[in-house]
Amino acid sequence: MLKGVLIDWGGVLTVGLAEAIAEWIVVERLDEAHYRQVMRELIVHAYENTENGENTIHALERGEISGLDFERDLAARLLTTDGVPPVAEGLLNRMFSRFHRVEPMYEMLREARAAGLRTCLLSNSWANEYPREGWEDFFDEVVISGEIGMRKPEPRIFEHALGRLGLAGQECVFVDDIEANIEAARRFGIVGVHHRDPDLTIAELETLFQVSLR
Repeated sequence: MLKGVLIDWGGVLTVGLAEAIAEWIVVERLDEAHYRQVMRELIVHAYENTENGENTIHALERGEISGLDFERDLAARLLTTDGVPPVAEGLLNRMFSRFHRVEPMYEMLREARAAGLRTCLLSNSWANEYPREGWEDFFDEVVISGEIGMRKPEPRIFEHALGRLGLAGQECVFVDDIEANIEAARRFGIVGVHHRDPDLTIAELETLFQVSLR
């Protein structure tokens, strides 16, 4: 019997990554093609070609380097439309300010808790400031990578989150927008839901839990 929901933040409880980043690129006046080339290499290495060793995203998500150190490194790789690097300090918070909250997903969590399900935020952080006001209404537990020195898709972060919830993998569903993270969760028997659209995700969760979540 399914009893718990593990859920990502950026791109799941917020607007999609593509939408948020596209808005930020315009406001930051970045050279978009150059930005996407730089980030594609970093993200693919961080989540797909992990056999090639560590990179700065791994260290950032575990809290092993400061946000400012990462901002300086990233800013040095990027260019604005004026052909110069963007301002490094505050770069990440400016980017994450575009990750606007998706209310139906939060209401889903409220309904899930009302139905007796346990909920856990399971997020890889980039030294960003999370909008935590009212989180006690939505989450029984909060697991943020940079605060505990573990990151998705490492197995130990799933073990940690399950322990915090007091549930077995087979009793939980995990919602994320990155397939590598979902595959890692499935190795614990956790049911994976690949988030692409709020309505589709909520409908899938309602089917899994056999309860209304709207």
